Amino acid sequence: MPSFFSKRDLHFNLYELLKVEQLTSYDYFQDHDRQSFDMVLDAAEQIANKMLHPLLTEMDRKEPQLMDGTIRVHEGMKAITKRFGEDGWINATFSYDEGGQQLPVTVQNAAAFIFQAANYSASVYPFLTTGAANLIRSFGSKELIEQYTPLMYSGRWQGTMALTEPNAGSSLSDISTAAEPTNEEGVYKITGQKIFISCGDHDACENIVHLLLAKIKGGPAGTKGISLFVVPKKRITENGLTLNGVTTAGVYHKMGYKGAPIAHLMFGSDETCLGYLVGEPHKGLNYMFQMMNEARVGVGMNATAIGTAAYYASLAYAKERPQGRPITAKDPTQPQTLIVHHADVKRMLLFQKSVVEGALSLLLQCGLWADLAHVSEEDTKERAELLLDLLTPVAKSYPSEMCCQTTSAAVQILGGAGYTTDFPVEQYYREARIHPIHEGTTGIHGLDLLGRKLTLHGGKGLQYLTEEIQETITQAKQSANPQLLDLATRLEAALERVQTVTTWLLNLSKQDKELFLADATLYLDFFGIVTIAWQWLKQAIQAQKGLITANSEENRNFYQGKLATANYFFDYELVKTSSLAVRLTSHTKGTVEMQPDWF
Repeated sequence: MPSFFSKRDLHFNLYELLKVEQLTSYDYFQDHDRQSFDMVLDAAEQIANKMLHPLLTEMDRKEPQLMDGTIRVHEGMKAITKRFGEDGWINATFSYDEGGQQLPVTVQNAAAFIFQAANYSASVYPFLTTGAANLIRSFGSKELIEQYTPLMYSGRWQGTMALTEPNAGSSLSDISTAAEPTNEEGVYKITGQKIFISCGDHDACENIVHLLLAKIKGGPAGTKGISLFVVPKKRITENGLTLNGVTTAGVYHKMGYKGAPIAHLMFGSDETCLGYLVGEPHKGLNYMFQMMNEARVGVGMNATAIGTAAYYASLAYAKERPQGRPITAKDPTQPQTLIVHHADVKRMLLFQKSVVEGALSLLLQCGLWADLAHVSEEDTKERAELLLDLLTPVAKSYPSEMCCQTTSAAVQILGGAGYTTDFPVEQYYREARIHPIHEGTTGIHGLDLLGRKLTLHGGKGLQYLTEEIQETITQAKQSANPQLLDLATRLEAALERVQTVTTWLLNLSKQDKELFLADATLYLDFFGIVTIAWQWLKQAIQAQKGLITANSEENRNFYQGKLATANYFFDYELVKTSSLAVRLTSHTKGTVEMQPDWF
C-alpha cells in the first residue's frame, strides 16, 4: 500500500459504489473501459511515487523566492510540469479534437486525488492551467483558443485565475482593476493589481496566462460591470513573445502549501499591459463561476487528499509505536503494547478515517454528476446539474473544515513527535488550513447554500437530494440486515430534522433576513454532516454485500473496517445534528445583537 493513500478504497468508490464503468455506455466515453481507467490510476500513482512525493518535504523547506523580478520555485517543478503536459493530464477530460482523451471527470479527479495526497503544492500547477484553459475554450474566440490553449495543454504555459484585490477580497463587486478599450477590437489596456494569485509567477514554465477579472471603464457598477480577460505575462507579437506590463510585486510566505508560489501582481504600472476580452463585455463573473465551481470541488478534494495522507502517516506510526499497557494489565514487567490498541487512539484514527473516506465518497459522486451533466440528456442531465450545484458548497467546505481537525488528530497520535519536522504530519496540519479560505471562505459558502442554493429552481435540487437519500434509506431497510436497518433509521430521523430546520429557516427569512442568515455557517455544518452520513450508509450497504462474497482476509478486513467506520460516524458525528438543530431554530440573536465595542 502506498504511504499516502489507499488504492483499495479508491477502487471501492469507483467500481463498487459508483460503478463508473456505466459512463462508457455514452458515446463520449465509449473508448474507455475498466482497464483504461486502471491504467490512468496506475500512471498517476507512478508519477506520484517517483516525482511528487519525494519532493514533499523539500518543497516545504525551500519555498519560492522573488529574485530579479521573477519568482524562483523548486527546480523539480520544471520536470513535473513538463511531464504533466507530455502525458496529457492537463487536458485529459477534453475532446479528441482538442488533443484530449475524453476521460471522465470522475476518473480524472481520482487521479488528481493521488497527486494531491502525494504533494499538494506540486499538484496545484497543472490543474490551475486546466481550469484557465477550460475558460478560454468555453467562452473565448477561435483566435484566443488557437493561440493559447495548445501551449497551456503542453505545460509550457501556466494558467491562473486572477480575482482577488486589496480591500476587495471575496467582495468582487468592489474590484478596481480597470480595462480601457484600444483601437483594436477586443483588446484593452489593463491597470490595477491582484493579490494571492496561485502560481501567478514562476520560472518552471515559459509564460503565465492570467484569466483576469476587470471592469471596463464606463460599464455598469458592481458585479454587473465585471468582464473577463486573458492577460499573459508575455504577449504574442509578430516577432515572438514580449513582456506585457505584468509586474511581480511580491511573493507571499505562507504557513503551509509553500511549494506553490502565491503572487502579488501589478498590471500596467510600469508599461502598457494588454488584455484580450473573453466572450462578451460585462459577463465575466458568470464565465468565471465555471472555473470557480470546478475549483471549489477541487479544493474539497485537496483537503481530503491532505487529510488522507495525514491519516495514513498517523496510522503507520500507531502500528509501530509501543507505549503503555492495556487498561486491564496489572503487571509492569510485561512488554508495552502498540498505541493502536488504545481505545482513544482508535477513536482518533476512526475520526480521521470517517471524515476523509466519507468526503472522498461525496467528491467522487460529484465527479460522476459532472460527467452525467456533460453527456446525458433531459431529466438525467437536469438532475445531475442541480445535485452538483446544490452540493458544491458542501463538497468544498465540509472536507476543508474537517480536515483541519483530522490533521490535528494525526499530530496528536504522534504526540511530541508529531509537533516536530521529523515526521510529515506537522506539514499536513499546516497545509490543511488554507482550504477553508481558498475559493470562498466557509462563511460565504454557508450564505450560498442557505441563502441561494436551497431555493434555486424552485427548490428542485433539495428535492432531488432528498429523493436520493430516501432511496438509500429504503435500500438499507430492504436488506434486512440489523446494522443497516439501524443506520437507515437514524439517517431517516436526521433527514426529517433537516427538513424541519430548513422549513423553519425559510419561513424566518420572510420576517428577519439578518437572523435567517446569521448562522448560515452552522447550517452548512448541519447539512454537511447529514450528507456525509448518507455517503456512509451507501458505503455500508456496499460493504455488507462485499463481505458476503469476500474471498480473502484482506478483503474481509476492508469491508469490516467500512462497517465499523460507518457506525463510528453515526455514533460520534451524526449525533451532533441534534444540538445544531436546537441552535438553528432558536430565536436568540446573540451574534446579531453583539456590538463591536463590547468585545
